[in-house]
Amino acid sequence: MESSIMENVVIQHNFLYAQGHQKMQSSEHYFPDHALGIMLSGESHYFSNEGTFVMKEGTICLMRRNELFKKLKKAGPSGEPPSLISLFLDQKTLQRYASENDLPKQNAYKGKAMIDLTDNAFLKGFFDSLLPYADHPKRLTAKLAELKSYEAIELLLQTGDSQRKLLFDFQEPHKIDLEMYMNHNFKYNIPLSSFAKLAGRSLSAFKRDFTRIFETTPEKWLQQKRLEQAHYLISKREMRPSEVYLEVGFENLSHFSFAFKKTFGMTPSELTAQNRISSRQ
Repeated sequence: MESSIMENVVIQHNFLYAQGHQKMQSSEHYFPDHALGIMLSGESHYFSNEGTFVMKEGTICLMRRNELFKKLKKAGPSGEPPSLISLFLDQKTLQRYASENDLPKQNAYKGKAMIDLTDNAFLKGFFDSLLPYADHPKRLTAKLAELKSYEAIELLLQTGDSQRKLLFDFQEPHKIDLEMYMNHNFKYNIPLSSFAKLAGRSLSAFKRDFTRIFETTPEKWLQQKRLEQAHYLISKREMRPSEVYLEVGFENLSHFSFAFKKTFGMTPSELTAQNRISSRQ
């Protein structure tokens, strides 16, 4: 769900080069695969239920799969656009590697969702070796991409047991408390199918359980929950509507304003103006 103002160049099926064209871009993500990336320029701020992780120029990070997060990309100190290279390690590749190398079954990973590996000189060298392919993507053949993926796995295994547990935890999300999960994650604008997977359910089971618990459809509940949160942020936290609509999971400001007025009888801007008048009295 990368914003359209990012230029994405898929070097090979699991390698991605992305560069921004504006000073600031925000987006929301759900990755079903582990991601290893380096920030080449600018900054990326990742916001999740776990906290905030900031990638500055040169930062190398390993991100666990099945994570929900919002991302804000900023230009660098000299105005250079944000850009990064990412490698996605899918379950099929990791399972094949584990089988070929007789790796033992790992217990469920319980560590951090994002691991800072910036000080690892070998991973830095690995990403340096990928830079030429950003300009010549056809030179990175499928076979080379497979070899580079294995190289990355080998380098990550050298960094410690924590990375081994993260990479080779093949357990899928189990069925969890749906009410608690949705109340914690409603602000993420992802498809219902992704919510269902992360809650350990098929889409049909997710919708059935959701309706039983909340007595309404997921679509109606999500919009109402997001609007209520938006009203709170504008009226109590004095945030601007242009900041709020992305924060609570709406895709565009006009749709947010229309839905807000239909629910509360005034636009977000009118509520902001009302708050200003009240604060002066």
